[in-house]
Amino acid sequence: MKQKSFDVLGNIAIVNFPRNFKSGHRSVYTQEVQDPKVLSAGAKIKFAEKLMREQKQIKTVLEKSGKIKGRLRKLTTKYIAGEKTKEVLYKENNCVFRFNIDTTYFSPRLSNERKELAGKIKKGENVLVMFSGVAPLPIVIARNSGAQKIVSVEINREASKYAKLNVELNKVKDRVEIVQADVKKFCNKKGRLSEGNRRCPRFEVILMPRPQLKDTFLKQAFKFSKKGTRIYYYDFCRIGEETLIVEKIKGEAKKAKKKIKILKIKKAGEIAPYKIRVRVDFVVG
Repeated sequence: MKQKSFDVLGNIAIVNFPRNFKSGHRSVYTQEVQDPKVLSAGAKIKFAEKLMREQKQIKTVLEKSGKIKGRLRKLTTKYIAGEKTKEVLYKENNCVFRFNIDTTYFSPRLSNERKELAGKIKKGENVLVMFSGVAPLPIVIARNSGAQKIVSVEINREASKYAKLNVELNKVKDRVEIVQADVKKFCNKKGRLSEGNRRCPRFEVILMPRPQLKDTFLKQAFKFSKKGTRIYYYDFCRIGEETLIVEKIKGEAKKAKKKIKILKIKKAGEIAPYKIRVRVDFVVG
């Protein structure tokens, strides 16, 4: 499937150059670079300069030089042209976010997904967002819903630093709490939070925009649930294998001695040929 060759994040464009790239290409499509040495450095610069001329908001062009790796979801990029910076000021859904492209994770392609989730939050509800990164989802919810409190949990220290900055930038400090912690250690075996020795709270809504990891983290989510809690769980699978994700969720619920009801299964974007991101909405009984 043909896709856009670059993502624009505020003032920065991240280009994924294909093999045998020539600056005269009118359309370039996203694919993994198997041998970057094949590409001409001059051709990349010419393409970057043309891109900045055509899209005036772009001030920096970077090349994606590696895959997103690990639980911290870090990306590796290489400077091509323009201003020498990797820090972005990005706007979406009436919100503004600042972050570093190489040290934190952010996907502009999930903008509509974040807006949709914000629309599902009811007035006065308390929300837990796991794997929250620089806090785009908690802040979009705070700015676009009547949520009472949103707790944002992220293991990456750098991302948590930017999350606190973004909370300030968007003036939602009174409703969004940033917690830098491993989700698995956020609530201990005694039912106490790792910080402050408070009892683990129960939330009306739990959002799990998790990266591609073997662990489902549903065991942790169920600790923070109660009867009626709605959980929005993300996973990845091949097209047509969505039911396997549902069965996995049901298996984890059984282990946790929780009854659940599946509300919706949604395809939430393609991440590779024949591979998709899936969102499963379910409620705890």
